Amino acid sequence: MVRTVLLTVMEVLSVLAIVYGIALVYLPAAFIVAGLVGVVAVEKTLAPPPRAHRKGAS
Repeated sequence: MVRTVLLTVMEVLSVLAIVYGIALVYLPAAFIVAGLVGVVAVEKTLAPPPRAHRKGAS
């Protein structure tokens, strides 16, 4: 649980740093990238968890 939260926080911080870096160069591009990343984040959150494969199952 803690590992998942830590990885999520690190992912959010890295995306914010990337969008901030783009915003320093060209603000409209930062808005576009932030929107696309937001859509990907929502899809990732709403997706069902991956199913675990059983050993010996084909």
